[in-house]
Amino acid sequence: MRSFIQQYMVSAQYFAPRGKERLMFLGEQIAHKHLSYTDRLIGIIGDAGAGKSSFIKGMFPGLQLSNDDDIVRPDKIMQIRDPFPDLEQATAFHIDVRFQMAFTQLHEIADYVHSLLERKRRIVIEHFNLLFPLMGRNADLMIGIGEEIIVVRPSVFGPSPDSIYRIVHESLKYRKMAHSAEDITMQILTESFHVGEEEYFSSDIRNGFVLKFPRKPAIDLPHLEEKIKEEIDKELDIAYLDDKHIVIGDKVIPCDGPRFHVRNTREIVEFSIYKELIHDPKSNTYCLIGLVDSHTDDIENRNTYHFLTRDYPTTTYDV
Repeated sequence: MRSFIQQYMVSAQYFAPRGKERLMFLGEQIAHKHLSYTDRLIGIIGDAGAGKSSFIKGMFPGLQLSNDDDIVRPDKIMQIRDPFPDLEQATAFHIDVRFQMAFTQLHEIADYVHSLLERKRRIVIEHFNLLFPLMGRNADLMIGIGEEIIVVRPSVFGPSPDSIYRIVHESLKYRKMAHSAEDITMQILTESFHVGEEEYFSSDIRNGFVLKFPRKPAIDLPHLEEKIKEEIDKELDIAYLDDKHIVIGDKVIPCDGPRFHVRNTREIVEFSIYKELIHDPKSNTYCLIGLVDSHTDDIENRNTYHFLTRDYPTTTYDV
């Protein structure tokens, strides 16, 4: 009698945090929860600037990334019939398809991936949606990174890499807008309201950001919103400075996610501050909420909104 392992998970979703360390930590947690030792082909999907590399480093500690160290060179891909004597000791590989396409034909990359899979090696592929049409198979585990991180275990019925890409491509702009607006808000809280960063910490909400205060702050929220919008309307450039700072206009601002930003404040649209502080009884904190879309009602159910408006694969269970 043949035995089968029934997979019940269709997808799981997480907020994509806005900092390198937080992304790496979440990658580690997702690996513990979702990665099986039998998973050989791991597909990573998302646009440039989504944090894919940081996430991969957290999920696969010690894995050398080909777009950094070039361990998967075009000449090695061209020699797929060779026995790869210098690769026999490695058990996991990484390919950035978009990067590799500058040197190699897609069908050659697909052949190389198949050769690694035949050798029972694990391979992590960034921009997997570009390679999928030539692979003849889906990934064992597929992860899309946009505003959210979507973890899916595809079956013969999908989801397809293109469907995951459409979701994360559309949502990434909200993550960048929210992070940029959050940094501007923190700057104004310090400069105009004399509220230090040590007085609150960051959290997440759909299409926005949350600053949580252990004690209820005395902040004029309409005035705060006015000051933030004035800064946004200045159409200031936002640029990466180093791993801990960005430049907004001519000001250097501390930031733990310096690559996750819009390029100019004019790209932040429909910004608003929710006009009351929401008490979170679980953490006993008071939440200051910034939003970057027009849906400002039903705040208590906001994280459910995307289930009603987007074509998401949802977590389902057979009974």
